[in-house]
Amino acid sequence: MRLRVIALLLLSGGLLQALPTLAQNTPARTGKVERIKVHGKGLEGNLAGDSPDRDVSVYLPPSYQTDRNRRYPVIYFLHGFTDSDDKWYGFTKHWINLPTVVDKTLADGKTGEFIIVTPNAYNRYFGSMYSNSVTIGNWEDFVAYELVDYIDKNYRTLPQASSRGLAGHSMGGYGSIRIGQKHPEIFSSLYLLSPCCMLPAMNGPGNPEMVASMEGVKTQADLEKAGFFTKAMFASAASWSPNPTNPPFYLDLPTKEGVLQPTVIAKWAANAPLASIDGYIGNLKQLRALAFDAGSKDASIAANNKVLNSVLTNYGVKHTYEEYDGDHINKIAERIEQKMLPFFTQHLSNQPAPRSARKR
Repeated sequence: MRLRVIALLLLSGGLLQALPTLAQNTPARTGKVERIKVHGKGLEGNLAGDSPDRDVSVYLPPSYQTDRNRRYPVIYFLHGFTDSDDKWYGFTKHWINLPTVVDKTLADGKTGEFIIVTPNAYNRYFGSMYSNSVTIGNWEDFVAYELVDYIDKNYRTLPQASSRGLAGHSMGGYGSIRIGQKHPEIFSSLYLLSPCCMLPAMNGPGNPEMVASMEGVKTQADLEKAGFFTKAMFASAASWSPNPTNPPFYLDLPTKEGVLQPTVIAKWAANAPLASIDGYIGNLKQLRALAFDAGSKDASIAANNKVLNSVLTNYGVKHTYEEYDGDHINKIAERIEQKMLPFFTQHLSNQPAPRSARKR
């Protein structure tokens, strides 16, 4: 017995002495987050006065610091309306800590490693709709071209469409289909979490109370105090019906003195993905994968997803659609963990494409 105790003590001592070496050789199990600035040439001179130097949060997977020769697929993740990148990456008070979700899926062995990139699209109007506009700047082009080019030049990415995914929640889901259906040469796989704004607002604001609230906003202070849907009207107008001769907001609202403005409504309709999707079917068929979901209690968005599902089915576009028991926000972290990240693990290439097959 005494010899066994001595042997165990010696063994324990040997293990303790070896622990520092083992720790040095064990790869980190959590990723690293950087918050950088990316200049948008197409965002310069926007009439809203927002800075063209945008904050961008970048998640680097655990092995990024240790495996210096490895290159990674990239997920571009777009946040929702009134959100910002820092609320998703733990820099400020957050409702979802995306890096923590990703680290958990890695620890559980449910996902591969990715670089994940989220630009800060919060602006004077509380969201850019990821659209091109003289009022807010060319956000669509910033995401598709300038941000992708910057990330490819400054991080060890796999700079090819087959290794790039585009995803987002709510306004970010809208931005993902808006941009993704135009650029299969840049993004090969799309995942839309509760995408908003899919159908055209043919009836404008919808009720007298909303019209009064919207037209009652005269100053930036008024807009700051306005309700969520009034703010959304201004963001939509700044994105889809800009007017460089109409200060102080440089936009046209869908009503004027209570009267519906058909030209504005037509402009908004032209920016609704379900109104324009027929012209992009060829592009959507080029995608490696397309998926979208929404909670069953998120009534209007779930209904629009069903329309999208029907359109894609009729055209023979491969896709996955799911409606789950939830609302607009209560299961998003769970969906990212259990659905979105495994989706990109399955569909994004983690190997360099042959040089002759590469795009962008």
